Amino acid sequence: MILPSSSRAFVASHNSSLEFTSLAKLSSGNLLAEVDLRRAVVSLKLRQAKKGSMGQFLTPASVAQLMAGMFKRLDLPEISLLDAGAGIGSLLAAFVEKVCQHPQHTSSLHVVAYEIDPLLIGYLHQTLELCERECKYVDISFHYEIRETDFIEDAVRLQKLGLLNSAMPTAVNYATEFTHAILNPPYLKINANSKVRELLRSIGLETSNLYTGFMAATAQLLKPSGELVAITPRSFCNGPYFRDFRKMFLEMMALEQVHLFESRQEAFNDDDVLQETIIIQAKKQKHKSSSVIINNSCGANDDLILSHSVPYSELVHPDDLEQFIHIIPDKISQQIAQMMALFTCTLNDLGLTVSTGRVVDFRAKDYLRKNLENNTVPLIYPVNLSNGYVEYPKITKKPQAIMHIEETANLLIPNEHYVISKRFSAKEEKRRVVAVVYDANQFNYAYVGFENHLNYFHKNGRGLSLTLARGLAVYLNSTLVDAFFRLFNGHTQVNATDLRKLNYPNLSQLLLLGTGIKEQFPSLQEIDELIENQLLKMSNLSDNNPIATKSRIDEALQILTQLGFPRSQLNERSALTLLALLDLKPTDSWQLATSPLMGITPMMDFMAQHYGKAYKPNTRETVRRQTVHQFLDAGLIVVNPDDLSRPTNSPKTVYQIEESALELLRTYATDEWKKSIFTYLASVETLKKQYAQEREMSRIPIVIAGEIKTLSPGGQNILIEKIINDFAPRFTPNGKLIYIGDTDEKFAHFDEAALADLGVNIDSHGKMPDVIIHFTANNWLVLIEAVTSHGPINPKRKKELEVLFQGVQIPVVMVTTFISRKAMVAYLPEIAWETDVWVAEDSTHLIHFNGEYLLQAYQREKKQTS
Repeated sequence: MILPSSSRAFVASHNSSLEFTSLAKLSSGNLLAEVDLRRAVVSLKLRQAKKGSMGQFLTPASVAQLMAGMFKRLDLPEISLLDAGAGIGSLLAAFVEKVCQHPQHTSSLHVVAYEIDPLLIGYLHQTLELCERECKYVDISFHYEIRETDFIEDAVRLQKLGLLNSAMPTAVNYATEFTHAILNPPYLKINANSKVRELLRSIGLETSNLYTGFMAATAQLLKPSGELVAITPRSFCNGPYFRDFRKMFLEMMALEQVHLFESRQEAFNDDDVLQETIIIQAKKQKHKSSSVIINNSCGANDDLILSHSVPYSELVHPDDLEQFIHIIPDKISQQIAQMMALFTCTLNDLGLTVSTGRVVDFRAKDYLRKNLENNTVPLIYPVNLSNGYVEYPKITKKPQAIMHIEETANLLIPNEHYVISKRFSAKEEKRRVVAVVYDANQFNYAYVGFENHLNYFHKNGRGLSLTLARGLAVYLNSTLVDAFFRLFNGHTQVNATDLRKLNYPNLSQLLLLGTGIKEQFPSLQEIDELIENQLLKMSNLSDNNPIATKSRIDEALQILTQLGFPRSQLNERSALTLLALLDLKPTDSWQLATSPLMGITPMMDFMAQHYGKAYKPNTRETVRRQTVHQFLDAGLIVVNPDDLSRPTNSPKTVYQIEESALELLRTYATDEWKKSIFTYLASVETLKKQYAQEREMSRIPIVIAGEIKTLSPGGQNILIEKIINDFAPRFTPNGKLIYIGDTDEKFAHFDEAALADLGVNIDSHGKMPDVIIHFTANNWLVLIEAVTSHGPINPKRKKELEVLFQGVQIPVVMVTTFISRKAMVAYLPEIAWETDVWVAEDSTHLIHFNGEYLLQAYQREKKQTS
């Protein structure tokens, strides 16, 4: 298969015994892998600006597989699938692959894919052709249709067609109804006067974002009992902007599964998407099941999944006119919701309200001043909020004053005591709700201005008592409120509507919290103690306090950080593993830590019983591989101390905290901690140093012509070892190794005579490729670069190699190699044409840029001589 060079396409081929085959001859099982390689290339070709303007974010294979696996009915006699924003077809490919692998697969599969981007449509055709071949392997009748038209416009047309044909059921077919739908809709705001907004209104939906329009239209095109799986922003779950959509969608569809991601970046990490995303699986029926499965993982590649079942009535409260979707991922979250339910007051009950700051700076810029002067009053921005109070004035680019004249009278409020909070938190800010006291006693002015990025609490437009303001600020800054808010708000905004929906303590409780607080605002720990002691002590939940649980997990993470663990181990899984190995419950003091012998399964049982984190049983290996092994490497724990002869892969394997580490951890939260950890780290290398030491001790063995040689450990030599042991036997069988570079020694092997026999004499090794092989069967000289830190064979490097090997008498092949696809993606735009790429994690594949055959010798132009 030859793809046009104008589209910078490439061909990836499966190789068996050096018989290079095209995509047309691929064996079953490689479908999604091939599609994902294309996705990586297309994502680089789509400019970021275009992605934003069209809402295009292509679905990675890991996410597509996760979504396809959420469908429950794949054994229907006939399946019709709708993909309303198909892109290059990653989602439908994952679905087809899942259907083909099902033990009782369907006999007929019909796919309808919508796409309007001409660049993507070409790739979509190729993906569907691959799907057709995949189905042919397992005798599934496969038909597909690509609709190069606007989905919303066509969906409205089809719905009207369905209504016209409602008296003739036989007229309704694949064109108007589907058994399944899989969806990654475009995320794009739509103007109130736009055509698409008008079309959505015609089917009864008022919404401000295209993704909810796609979801609603897709749901309407499903057959009764049809299934929908969609990955979307979480923002539709609450807030006033999506109220109409929630009511329409939840009337039609019954939610059955929800999958959350702990990390904002993981789902679409190639595209730097920081919107919080979720995956939902829903069935088209009015009747709601008794419960909904909530799954939670760090990312789509993480197989350590928290799984939790909640009653449907807790997910969507039957009497909630807003139809908020309350996603409660685990037992701790349930306890937080129960604890918040103890507070029964609304702001209206308290006689209070919350409003958005009146000063929109770009509209009032003619009245703003950098500093206070005559006829001005203070202007407060989010930057002025600090440590529970207002820091004013502050050295900042923001103006600190606004004129007090007739034109600004409606922008100002009386200078009295208020509570003000940020409307927007930073993407990775530790706290979502940030509130401070505005103490009017600090300002000798009659009025004040609050900028539009702030919310302020007031009483009928006037201030609060200082004690009430302090008590309210304490409550809003508590871990309890922050944890609750994060549960049900999937965005970084803190709107006035969100604050109105919160439950609050009664007036006397808020005044009690504010009593005793002066100019020094309490720390978070002190705030949580006030909430616990003054508001919750008499509740039945105090013995099972979710705030204590969350705080203990945070403490374990702080310990791992101070011990020098790398970022990949600084997560909830590692914190819980440490606590299990210490048999430390949420309310135990660190001095009570012990060192029981514990296997992986008992660790996970401990996490579920005492910390409410019930992971799926088949995810044990993740705990072992991604946390326990690193604890062993760091010397934090020991393996099988009771029986040193027991193999580590035995199901009876147990682990134990190392003795000196246990003594250290017992001093946490005491005056001895700082001294103890200093002494411990001075005696035991941090993880980073220990890894480096192990690399020094373990050189990499390779065999050349029957002789064992070693490469220095680490760096690109890990990849060079794979080139020698995996690439060479497969793609250059019986070839002669002429040169192998080494990170430390410049070269580990160099047959200068063999290179000279081919017409090349090298004076310096500085520009040499990492590996040179004479592929004697084809009489080619293969030049290989191993990319770990330096770049690939780009046009500049290609020219350098041509000059270096200009004397060679045989054809030259140039190959860039990577350890993984992820390592490859960043360099794809640089790869020189007429070169090959090999990825060690997919060792049976080669990628050739702009040519018909793989591993083809590059034919240099011969200079004309007179």
